Amino acid sequence: MKQEIITDKDRAMAQRCVECPGCTRAREQQRGFIFWLVKMIEGSICPYCKAYEKVYGKKAHEPVPAQ
Repeated sequence: MKQEIITDKDRAMAQRCVECPGCTRAREQQRGFIFWLVKMIEGSICPYCKAYEKVYGKKAHEPVPAQ
């Protein structure tokens, strides 16, 4: 299994996804039009969602566990 190298650019792009209002709402609500939209575009169109997946190891629409 090959490890991907996570660069500072990847981290910065993933942070944009964390701060994105659409992605944040999708992670919190887990339903609705925004959730569907983020789920459809995250892997194919949005580079920030791709970076989020690379850095955090999960999709941009998946819920964040409670701390």
